[in-house]
Amino acid sequence: MKIRLVTLLLFFTQVTIAQSLSQKATTAYNAFENDGQLKYGSHSLTVINAETGEIIFSRNGKTGLAPASTLKTVTSATAFHILGRDFRWETSLGYSGQISGSTLKGDLIIKGAGDPTLGSDRYPDTRADLILDKWASAIKQAGIRKIEGRIIADDLLFGTQIIPQGWIWQDIGNYYGAGATSLCWLENEMGLRFKAGTEPGESTRLAEISPQIAGLKVINEVTTGTAGSGDNVYAYSAPYTDVVYLRGTYGIDLNKTVKISIPDPALQLAIDLKRKLKQVGIQTTEETTARRLLSENKQVPKLTKVISVHQSPGLSQVVYWLNQKSLNLYAENLLKTIAIRKGKSGSFENGVDVVKSFWQDRIFIDPNSLNILDGSGLSPENKVTTETMAKILYSVKKETWFSDYYESLPLYNNMKMKSGSIRNALCYAGYHKTSDGIPVVFSIITNNYNGSTSSIKQKIFKVLDVLK
Repeated sequence: MKIRLVTLLLFFTQVTIAQSLSQKATTAYNAFENDGQLKYGSHSLTVINAETGEIIFSRNGKTGLAPASTLKTVTSATAFHILGRDFRWETSLGYSGQISGSTLKGDLIIKGAGDPTLGSDRYPDTRADLILDKWASAIKQAGIRKIEGRIIADDLLFGTQIIPQGWIWQDIGNYYGAGATSLCWLENEMGLRFKAGTEPGESTRLAEISPQIAGLKVINEVTTGTAGSGDNVYAYSAPYTDVVYLRGTYGIDLNKTVKISIPDPALQLAIDLKRKLKQVGIQTTEETTARRLLSENKQVPKLTKVISVHQSPGLSQVVYWLNQKSLNLYAENLLKTIAIRKGKSGSFENGVDVVKSFWQDRIFIDPNSLNILDGSGLSPENKVTTETMAKILYSVKKETWFSDYYESLPLYNNMKMKSGSIRNALCYAGYHKTSDGIPVVFSIITNNYNGSTSSIKQKIFKVLDVLK
């Protein structure tokens, strides 16, 4: 009898606390939605009890809104489920033909499997110099001192559509708009150093491009910005292009490397490997190429032998950087890899279909509440409800890999949550525990607000403070 009484008391205490939290959230959100910055905007908040799954508060929770990069929480959770926390991509180096003496009479082939970390500086074993050294060593150990053939970058596992539908022209040429290729290199980005003029409005000088991209014409139209104006440089280009336009302003007091996307990273990898082989005394007789450029029905010659296999870091490490630094490339390559794991071709459409059907089957969401075109959230055409996003985040708390997933989320406003921002959209989704001990999951989205982002951010944080 005493045990039943204690249980009832605990139940009613939790209900009372939850009701109090709901009332606080209602008061805070009423003030928020009546703020002038949201006069013509759209907004939503859903808060769920992370122990019971009960919805504590929801306003416009069934309204589809652009989630920006908070969509990465859904993509990375799906990847953990389908691929597993220890999943690794494998990039193979091999050759066709035969070795005669010390001469390879055939092609050297790099076969991509979708690894977005190849050449990245974020991990101990993925740096570009280490990869190239390892491959040069493997070629030497195979007895090859001369290659009478091509170096071919096999880059077609994901097809040639490397930009999702819905991405905008202003984003595509920049580092965060890099294409989702099956053979990545240097996170598909390059760096630019500018020399500002002596006065605002003057032309800037492009002082350095790293790495140098063979055949790429960079047209610099960037002008000098005022002191404190920072980096407002945008690159305008397209996948596989040979020309990039740089526009915008670069602050007169700025000293920063601006990152933009490499139009053809697979081909650049083949070029860099050829350059490395020349340094170590291995001669190649033909030009480098990529599989998409081959005329013979894009067929790569059959591999005679694989001489090196590079494994990516495990999925947990990849998801950590994906969410910490909001890496769009990682999210899109995971989306395509998920499609392949499910026996489909590695297209954006197939990846989206897998994500939507997975969550429909697992937690019975309406797939129309997860109306997406990509895995990163960069497309403003994505429309997701806060109720669906919060339910997905709630559902993963019981998974064995949840600790890795949780640790991947950044800390904002002293709360573990993923942020998301595109033009006039600011969003957050994550986890917290209230001062009364209630663990909560939440998703908040604002679209089409007016005024400064920093101002709406502080107002969002004020709403989320009621969850503390």
